[in-house]
Parts: sequence; structure tokens; C-alpha cells
Amino acid sequence: MGRTRVLVVDGHRIFAEALATALAAEPDVDVGAAGSAVAAERALERAVTEHRPYDVVLVDVDLGAVPPARDPAALPAPRPASPVPQQRPAQPQLTMRQAPAGRAEEARPLTDGIALVARIRRAHPQVRAVLLAAADDPQRAARALQAGAHGWVARESSLSALMTVVRGVRRDETHLPPALLTGVIRELTSARRDRSESERLVAALTPREEEVLRCMVAGLGRQAVAERLFLSPHTVRTHMQNVLGKLGVHSTLAAVAVARRAGIAPSEPPGPPVPVPPPTVASAAGPGAG
Repeated sequence: MGRTRVLVVDGHRIFAEALATALAAEPDVDVGAAGSAVAAERALERAVTEHRPYDVVLVDVDLGAVPPARDPAALPAPRPASPVPQQRPAQPQLTMRQAPAGRAEEARPLTDGIALVARIRRAHPQVRAVLLAAADDPQRAARALQAGAHGWVARESSLSALMTVVRGVRRDETHLPPALLTGVIRELTSARRDRSESERLVAALTPREEEVLRCMVAGLGRQAVAERLFLSPHTVRTHMQNVLGKLGVHSTLAAVAVARRAGIAPSEPPGPPVPVPPPTVASAAGPGAG
């Protein structure tokens, strides 16, 4: 199987460096590390450009999570106010993890590990992803598998256990802790049942109503749908009402959710018209010419 290139993606620098160091001691493993989703995606792209792609990514499932606020009851009692209180400007609430000192990261939305795995699997389908988790969570583990992950491992696992998973996922195996299996199967079965019901509802739509639904999934409003499908806004409104009624929902957002569960893809804008070549002299003259 050759050497295995592993990328560790974890916002906790000490943990990431310790894990990378331990993995690098394996004779057949090359290791890289990234402290954020942005850094991980850059590292993966750079590795492909250098013709040294990663084989496995180990991703913190809570990547980018904001630490919970401290309980006010646990805070020490405030000191008595001074005779001349100092007015201090209000500090803005942090909404994302601060980058380590010396590594300025531009402000970006938070991305958890499962969302990152989904993006990685779309951009790099050959990469196998394993989630590192502090606790067993069947619901999140099922979401991870649906996003394309091949494994779910406890953060406190031994190095030998982790390497068993890494080598297993390279062989396209799926690894889950035994304690999670029953819960994950239950979650996946429930999701499959929801998908089947959604597919049944969508199957009741006419071809035109399904086209309208796909436009709704694409985020188009009534006027935009009318322009896309060359219909009047009034006709589109009627189709939208029929779609909501047949899907048994009361809002566009709920209809889109049903469509997504049924695997309905968003409508794509029409491409440029295909140019028609001008008629040749012989064809323009008609049969028998000359």
C-alpha cells in the first residue's frame, strides 16, 4: 500500500502537535497539521499541486466551536465600585475561534468538522476522512457518515487503535466504536425512511411542478422562476401552491427541505444558445441545383 500521508486538522494546537508527532514516528506515515478549516483546505490543495496528495484526514468534529460561556453564578463576586468608576468600552462578543499568535486568519464563518469533511469529500473524493470526537454521539456520527466520513474515533484512543483505523479506511473500510453501532444504524434507518417518504411525495408532482420545485431549491423567487421557465408569475404562483399542497407543507422553506431529502437537485440556469451554422451554398440552392 506504500506510505500513508495523513493531515491532522484540530484547533487545539497542543493536541494537534502531539498527535502529529506520534503519527510521524510510524515508519510508513507522513504527517501534516492544520489548525482550521481554511488551513486544511489550503494544505490539501497545495499537496495536490505538489503531486503529494493526502490519503487520510483526521478532523476534530468540534472544529471551530466557540467555547461555552462561563456560568455567571460561578464567577467571583464583583468588587465594590470605586468612587470614580472608569468607563471601559464594551468588548464585542467573540463569534469565532481566535487564530494562534503569529498566524493572522481572516474572519470567516465557523465550520464544524462534519461540514469540513463534506467539503473535502466533494473537492478530493480520493481522501478518506476520520472524525476525532470527545464523546460518542450516534446522531452526529450518522451525519458524519452521510457527509462522506469513513470513521469516528474517540480522541483518547491509543495510537495503535488510531493507526488501525487509518490503515483500515485506506482500504475503504468504515470504522465505528462498537458502542455506537446500534445508535448509528437507527439514525441511518430513520433518515432513509424520511428520504423514502420525501421521494413518494415528490413523485406525485407533475413534470412542470417538479421543475418549479427545482427552481425553489435553487433559491429563486416567483419572478425569477417565471423568467427561468418562460411562464407568467400568476402561473408560477399556482404551481407553487400546488407543490406545497402535494408535499403537505406550508412554506417554501419546508418544501425545499422535502426536496433535499428526496435528492432533488437545484435548477441550473440555461446555457448559452448553441450557434447554428449557416447553410452551405449547395444546401441553400436546393436539390437539383447546378
